[in-house]
Amino acid sequence: MLKNPIRYSPDVETIGLDEQETIDGLNKTFSYIVEKTHEDLGHAQRGVHAKSHALLEGEMVVHDDLADEQAQGIFERGRRYPVIIRMSAIPGDPIRDSVSLPRGFSIKVIGVDGERLPGAEDEVTQDFLMASGVAFSNPTPVGFLRNTKLLAATTNRAEWAKAALSKVLRPIEEALEAVGGESALLKGFGGYPDTNPIGDRYGSQAPLRFGDYIAKFDIVPESPNFRALTDQKLDESKSPDSIREELMAIFANEGGAWTLRAQLCRDLEENPIEDAATPWPEQGNPYIPVATITVKPQKSWSEERVTVLNEQTAFRPWHGVEAHRPLGSVMRARRAVYPVIQDLRSQLNGCPMHEPRSLPALD
Repeated sequence: MLKNPIRYSPDVETIGLDEQETIDGLNKTFSYIVEKTHEDLGHAQRGVHAKSHALLEGEMVVHDDLADEQAQGIFERGRRYPVIIRMSAIPGDPIRDSVSLPRGFSIKVIGVDGERLPGAEDEVTQDFLMASGVAFSNPTPVGFLRNTKLLAATTNRAEWAKAALSKVLRPIEEALEAVGGESALLKGFGGYPDTNPIGDRYGSQAPLRFGDYIAKFDIVPESPNFRALTDQKLDESKSPDSIREELMAIFANEGGAWTLRAQLCRDLEENPIEDAATPWPEQGNPYIPVATITVKPQKSWSEERVTVLNEQTAFRPWHGVEAHRPLGSVMRARRAVYPVIQDLRSQLNGCPMHEPRSLPALD
């Protein structure tokens, strides 16, 4: 029998004394990554998730059979929203796909109602940022800063060596997973399985407020054609952009659907708020489907989409409503760091950001 979900209150968060110092370090390190890619490539990239694999438009439909504890925030039963989706690679430089690293899946829901989060008062969007796996690589921003400094030191350097290392690490990671294990470290250094990202599972990793409650989110393939791509091998060595090219070929001819799911916090010890690296146990507390996200056949990559959805649009967990306030130290760090990096990128590229109020008209 499921435990009752924990009700949200501000005191579920515990703010550490050294958070500002860590945030200052993250701002400095990410600024270096953005400035370095601008220097090397003539164009500033995102501090993380620099490379896009697909830029999509679609629709999110909230399920109409949700229990009261699931019909929270923007998830009003039967509600329909236009969405923008960005599928990406995690590094802060647009590295060749033969360096197999964890992926990102960002969703921008448009036309939501409700009290806005600080800094998002004039917007009508709700962003959900997902990445490979259900847990973050580090429990707090301190470890995040340590890893980010390592990424900064290797930004845009020795790409051939990274590709060679990835080729060695992938089979090691696959062997671990074959016996029920996995290594976030191996995946983060190039050992992520060379699978089709359409069939992957992505998670919010850190928790968010879920109306009256607290939840983590994930997204999994729903339609049979997308589910068929789970664990399907993709030859990432064919070209520097082999994933993008594969997704372009698929989305040009096929639409499909993913399921957005929520896992409610039911025990603050087993489901910690401040430790983003601890997965919440799913036995006895499963992820519950709350909405379906559908895309029609479309161009997943074009010059116009790059301009509108990649260069002029930002995805941030603090674009949203109070009912889905990001929680925990990793999310608080993102609140401070992401605007700084976004402003720097805009300044270097001379390209201001535009938060959409409706689905853009795209080719």
